[in-house]
Amino acid sequence: MSRETLRGAVSCAGIGVAGIGAAPGYSHLDLLGLAVHAALEDAGLSLRDVDGLFTANMANILPTLATGEYLGIRPVVAVGTNTGGNSFVDHLQWAAQALHARLCDVALICYGSNQRTGKSAPPDAPPYETPYQPRDPISSYALAAARHMHVYGTTRRQLACVAVAARQWAQRNPLAFARDPLSVEDVLASRMICDPISLLDCCLVTDGAGAVVLVRAERASHQRQTPVYLLGCASAQTHRQISQMPDLTVTAAAQSGPRAFAQAGLTPADIDVVQLYDAFTINVLLFLEDLGFCKKGEAGALVEGGAIAPGGALPVNTNGGGLSCVHPGMYGIFTIIEAVEQLRGTAGERQVLGAQTALVHGNGGMLSAQSTAIFGTAAVL
Repeated sequence: MSRETLRGAVSCAGIGVAGIGAAPGYSHLDLLGLAVHAALEDAGLSLRDVDGLFTANMANILPTLATGEYLGIRPVVAVGTNTGGNSFVDHLQWAAQALHARLCDVALICYGSNQRTGKSAPPDAPPYETPYQPRDPISSYALAAARHMHVYGTTRRQLACVAVAARQWAQRNPLAFARDPLSVEDVLASRMICDPISLLDCCLVTDGAGAVVLVRAERASHQRQTPVYLLGCASAQTHRQISQMPDLTVTAAAQSGPRAFAQAGLTPADIDVVQLYDAFTINVLLFLEDLGFCKKGEAGALVEGGAIAPGGALPVNTNGGGLSCVHPGMYGIFTIIEAVEQLRGTAGERQVLGAQTALVHGNGGMLSAQSTAIFGTAAVL
């Protein structure tokens, strides 16, 4: 698809979540099913309408088969690409392509995990690094944080400001798992896990599921909810193991971001709200820089000044993010769901007034795979 045909070609008709936080007694597919039914109800559709399935998880090597069977659907298009937590943002571009080509009419993107209360199989081990017994994924992200600090003078206090901003947003979100007060001093005093990453620099470990329903834009006038349009989407990858990352301070978001912006016909200055995959506090700094919201090395000062917190000039992770809202192993789908909430104007106390555009960004592996998508309301088409 060209830039012109992708921009605004599909809209989000429904979103749903389930099991946020802890959901004992449910399997990952149980939670996924609940989220799917919520999203279809939101869209005014049923499972009988779904003919495109896009999914991945940490438990099934054949995710579309396991998920399709559980839901009782037989999609004509099924994509189970798994590049980590960014997968669902990446799925947006393939769902859009399939819808535009009329290979399917209703595309479902979904994920579920009972990582907190159930059993989670470990991912495949990086072959060259495992003999050295790293505490991954934390060790890998700690390397990136340490390098950023060395090169740009970034401080642990600046990293802590990311966690505090996320908590401030979470306190406005009744579904967020962690809503108790959090200060910079709390983060700095938390137990060191892998220098310079402390306990409160790390994402939550929760259960949770999310689902997104996409249709062609021509059906927007018949949608139950206010349409939110996909304007651009792109992915890029650079490595599997952190030892193979070309530059520990530059992620593939520096490639996916510009391509998504070009498709959308927008720039970072045009974005009203940003949803970033914050598995660790360093992620937010890296992605703000690589996506063009500030220059390389300047994100620490940006967040320390309060820009990404409630009331700041650049609202980031308005649901509380993976640091304070939910992180069931793979977080990417929740960036999409929160962006849609914000652009619908239904985010309640955390609503960013007047939001018309949103950027979502997913991260997979050890800063390995990056996917960027941009959404907008009818006002920006």
